[in-house]
Amino acid sequence: MKQTIQDSVLTALKNGSELTSKQIASKFKAGNPQAVIQSLRFSGHAVYLNTKKNGIKKYRLGNPSRAVVAAGYKALATATSK
Repeated sequence: MKQTIQDSVLTALKNGSELTSKQIASKFKAGNPQAVIQSLRFSGHAVYLNTKKNGIKKYRLGNPSRAVVAAGYKALATATSK
């Protein structure tokens, strides 16, 4: 079975790679790198965009803070109680 672009990017991030939008577009043939990252985030992965000292912005996989997890649970509770 062929891996999707999202699967390939996620594998690279899980292996510790930090990727720019340009790298995601060229290495994984993603037409819209931001949509790939958004898809990963909507799937529950904590993908962060860090700006390096030289101004280059790179995506990395991280661990969400307790506040972010709590906000997610709160949003779910609010959405399901309506």
